[in-house]
Amino acid sequence: MKIYIIDDHALFRNGLIALLESKDISASAASSPEQGLEEIESIEVDIILLDLRMPQMSGIEVLQIIKQRKIQTPVIMLTTSTEETDLRDCLKYGAQGYLLKDMDPDELVDALNEAVKGSIVVAQDMTHVLAKVLRNELNDNEPSFELLTKREQEVACQVSIGHSNKVIARELGISDGTVKLHVKSILKKLSLTSRVEVAVMVTEKGYCK
Repeated sequence: MKIYIIDDHALFRNGLIALLESKDISASAASSPEQGLEEIESIEVDIILLDLRMPQMSGIEVLQIIKQRKIQTPVIMLTTSTEETDLRDCLKYGAQGYLLKDMDPDELVDALNEAVKGSIVVAQDMTHVLAKVLRNELNDNEPSFELLTKREQEVACQVSIGHSNKVIARELGISDGTVKLHVKSILKKLSLTSRVEVAVMVTEKGYCK
């Protein structure tokens, strides 16, 4: 396995190279983002280990440039940051992993071996943060009540309090058939399958207060 490190801290960089080589892993490094971006175009490595916090250019910026250049080598972030936003942004911009600088050396090597096989690797200490990121992403992707027209919102609110189509039609001054069409449109826009699901969503989110 060949590893290429981009990290501006000489002590850590040299120590990591020594560690990897002691595990029979070939390693070379760049001392700056600029050097790294220049060299990775012409070298063949299995993984790029990229520091997140560098003074000249952030790891996120380097990652974005690597992806823009369509370099296929997997990029693994190696950092001290345990921030949710950092993990989220690195994965968002195409990192194949997020590892911590203080993790056990054997765990690091195991993670690199998994990454070479194509797995997304995240430090064990960050798994709870990853779960939170994924949960938030799912919530962000939920269909929004704002997708509905004003009339559809009114119908959804009527559905949420258990009114039948006839009652809704009478309350809103429209026909039963029109109510049915609105309900069908609501289900489609919100990716739901039943009136009960509409009622639960509207009630939980407090859309009709």
